[in-house]
Amino acid sequence: MTYEQGRLVYGMQLPIQSQSTIFAEAWEPDARVEDLVEIARTADRSGFAYIANCDHVAIPRRLAGAMGTTWYDPVATLSFLAGVTERVQLLTHVGVVGLRHPLVTAKAYATLDHLSGGRLVLGVGAGHVEEEFDAIGVDFAGRGRVLDETVDALKAALGQEEFPEHHGERYQFSGLGQRPRPAQERVPIWVGGSSPAAVRRAATKGDGWLPQGDPRTELPAQIAKLKQLREAAGVEEPIVIGAIAEPMYIGEPDWDTGKWTLTGKAEALAESLREFKSMGVQQIQVRFRNRSRTELTDQMAAFGAEIAPLLNT
Repeated sequence: MTYEQGRLVYGMQLPIQSQSTIFAEAWEPDARVEDLVEIARTADRSGFAYIANCDHVAIPRRLAGAMGTTWYDPVATLSFLAGVTERVQLLTHVGVVGLRHPLVTAKAYATLDHLSGGRLVLGVGAGHVEEEFDAIGVDFAGRGRVLDETVDALKAALGQEEFPEHHGERYQFSGLGQRPRPAQERVPIWVGGSSPAAVRRAATKGDGWLPQGDPRTELPAQIAKLKQLREAAGVEEPIVIGAIAEPMYIGEPDWDTGKWTLTGKAEALAESLREFKSMGVQQIQVRFRNRSRTELTDQMAAFGAEIAPLLNT
């Protein structure tokens, strides 16, 4: 998949694999593995650039009411779905890579990229659940600095060198070989988050930026800041700029899809989404309101057939 300036592609966060009560649909707790497989295959058939999986190790009781405790492991889930799809990319949105030693992370994701034929996009973020860090023995207060170094270490460990090297403050390794190597010459690393620290990290270290919850009105200023920071850091490589679109429902629903849901005909929805392209966004993450797996896959297929051809006209 290529991400080009002036062209808009689309991906989605998978349902079922994360079931926060904030966004999970009512049918998801009873979903089965075959439901997840069919959703991934529909994305593959319908031109989605990627399917995404989030990352939490364990949820404390104080947050379980809102977040739930269902969070599928990204390596296991994306590896499984790689085997039932052909072309769609496999994104961690986001992997809390600071929870693990970079060599452990690199071993898992290099294998995933190798097995999938080079379809991994490694999205990374600092994390926000303090108890996870405490349980694993990682400094929560210093997680930003840990992530900064982890990204540098992963760039080395996920490259083409069989014996990668990294010499940092927390991690040092050399003379240690890991195979298989990733199928890609360079696994893209997309940085998630919209805080000043996350935007700086994306600008200086990322191949892509995954904003988190920025409304449309604030995105242009964030993108301008990102580009300014990247230029100031002397980074010349292009960066893939993302956005999360509002929930949508293609057609006129006969049920309450929520105050912020975009609804209507394909032409109107495509016109709304093209606004992101005018801001400099290259990939949008879409989400569909739905009451069943069938309704979701129907919405996905309709998006691919009716809206996708209009995104770049």
